[in-house]
Amino acid sequence: MSDIVFENVRLIDPASGRDETGRLVVRQGKIVACEDGSVPEGAWIIDGAGAVLCPGLVDMRVALGEPGSEYRESVSSGARAAVAGGITTMAVLPNTSPPIDNPALVHLLRVRGEETGMVSIHPYGALTRGCEGGEMAELGLLRNAGAVAFTDGTRAISDAKQMRNLLSYSRFLDAIVVQHPEDPSLAKGACATAGARAVRMGLPQVPAEAEAIMIARDLRLAAMTGARLHFAHVSTAEGLDLIRTAKSRGVRVTCDTAPPYFAMTEDDIGDFRTYAKLSPPLRNDADRQAVCAALADGTIDAVASDHAPADADDKRLPFAQARAGGTGLVTLLGVTLGAGLPLVDALRLVTSAPAALLGLDAGTLAIGSDADLCLFDPEGSWTVVAGELPGRAQNTPFDGRNLKGRVLRTFKRGMEVFTADGLAEARS
Repeated sequence: MSDIVFENVRLIDPASGRDETGRLVVRQGKIVACEDGSVPEGAWIIDGAGAVLCPGLVDMRVALGEPGSEYRESVSSGARAAVAGGITTMAVLPNTSPPIDNPALVHLLRVRGEETGMVSIHPYGALTRGCEGGEMAELGLLRNAGAVAFTDGTRAISDAKQMRNLLSYSRFLDAIVVQHPEDPSLAKGACATAGARAVRMGLPQVPAEAEAIMIARDLRLAAMTGARLHFAHVSTAEGLDLIRTAKSRGVRVTCDTAPPYFAMTEDDIGDFRTYAKLSPPLRNDADRQAVCAALADGTIDAVASDHAPADADDKRLPFAQARAGGTGLVTLLGVTLGAGLPLVDALRLVTSAPAALLGLDAGTLAIGSDADLCLFDPEGSWTVVAGELPGRAQNTPFDGRNLKGRVLRTFKRGMEVFTADGLAEARS
């Protein structure tokens, strides 16, 4: 493997706060120091022409169809979509078929990720057997097998006593419990946020307060147990206020959000656009603005794609019956860059911050770290077109939107795995 020298690039490493024009050298798949400024003999020189070189993105919430629903998204198709978006590390949800509630499946998905040569996959372990909210899964065995945290995916733990038990045991393991913050009894059968738009469209409604109700309950349980609690895709002002206050009191709570919740509103449902049917559902503009404010003030710890693949048959149904969820791997960077944050802060939310939350050795340009890299043009614009995206799933809620932030090249351990012209052959 020959050395790689990136010249004339804007190096941004959110983990250290580095933001400077310079050079980066890769040797044997690792980032190395550039001692004397000379170019190593025989090196592959890449002139970045002023583009940004940052760590490969870390996506802490990805649903794949494998195992069981590979027709929606397989590991290999998901990897292709990921690297096209500059993502080199993914944490994948356990609500597959079968669910990831045994150590063998954790190991299988980790290996399948390595086999792609493009991404590292870090599975979540199921909190309960079958992700059904009942009997506790074998959390200790799952943790030993490499599960990065525990969750039942898009299913909230509805029983308060069971949630307390899960938090207590996870504290013993020093593991994070990730909750889908939505009261299941209020959300049952619903597909849109309660309000004038849902009434006009005749859609089954869930009150936005369903999120705050679940967050309030679980914050009390986290305080009782001392456990590490993380809320996924938080989308309402009231929920964020509760988390902000709990953090100030020392509760061990963190949260993430997803791009639709700071870049879209319920108005984007339009004429029953099922690509915009998500879980949780899109909110009003006041909630969207609250999410933007929480990104800026640090209440939100990370941004995740919330990639939820669906095929045509899943979405070509009446809105209430269509499958919830949207793809997000390819659009994660572009939409996050449009959130109005300083570039270093925006990149931190999708690199070093999620890596630190999950305890992953990723998301940094530190000397000696794996050369997982994303080279992108922050001013390069591109249009999202469903049906033309990399990967199998095409159900993007951002269909037709113009984004800034065009990925030019992606590297995994020093191997080029994507170029703007398409997937690259692994090369050294």
